Amino acid sequence: MATNGATDGKAATNGHTTHNLHPHITLYTNHRCPFAHRAHIALNELNLPFEEVIIDLNTPRPQWYLDINPRGLVPAIKYSVPGVVDEEILYESGIVARFLCDSFPSPLLPASKETPWSALRRAKIDFFVDTYVPFQRALVVILPKLIQYGRFSTKISSYQFAAMRASGEDRDAKCKEWVAAIEKEIEPLLSDAAPFFGGSKELTFAEVMTAPFVIRWRSLAKDGELLPTSFLDALDKLPNFSRWSKAMAGSDSVLKIYDEPAVVQGTKAKVQQMMAKQ
Repeated sequence: MATNGATDGKAATNGHTTHNLHPHITLYTNHRCPFAHRAHIALNELNLPFEEVIIDLNTPRPQWYLDINPRGLVPAIKYSVPGVVDEEILYESGIVARFLCDSFPSPLLPASKETPWSALRRAKIDFFVDTYVPFQRALVVILPKLIQYGRFSTKISSYQFAAMRASGEDRDAKCKEWVAAIEKEIEPLLSDAAPFFGGSKELTFAEVMTAPFVIRWRSLAKDGELLPTSFLDALDKLPNFSRWSKAMAGSDSVLKIYDEPAVVQGTKAKVQQMMAKQ
């Protein structure tokens, strides 16, 4: 078990109110998982100390972890505040990240009544995230079932998996469709990014939820095996998306646990395993 983040016992989240809470947080994670990556970004941006337990996703989950999260997935957190909140367990990445951001208001996500515009800003962030990232766990680990039953709820992310399953000219064609969808659905929503969503100079909850996927797209396209390098070239021709995605790729909070070679090789192995079973 490793300790991360601020360790001075102070409840500090970039200078914003924390209701004087001093939480104890244990994060169950895997550094290669983009969903768990969301929790890391939120914790880093909020400057919250936490203990880390790495869960091996390539082996059956031990019973002690299934007792924590019966689904066996990451992330999960144990959360308590001495004298205020007894130990609680939360899982599912969007829920974990939202809980942390709601508990400790910051530039990531304003409290609903912080200003007359806060609720509207939250709604815009939610619309952006819902357009961009599926709330279902749509990694290649369970991709075949998702494709079989059509359980993609958003406009963009389904293109990723179709492209990664294809090859040659078919893959190039699917990547062109993917870029066209990003240009239509995402590019306009980033018109005021500065460089982050909604004119923010700091990461927002929109980036917490999407950055783990965007940087993986860029990494896989740079590698050129699962996604063609032309895909990255095409993305970089979208001015708003390019500026925004490059800013995320340069964020310390986004990059802190990101091991690009390990992620690329791990994704290749998962896709090969998936294809071999078909």
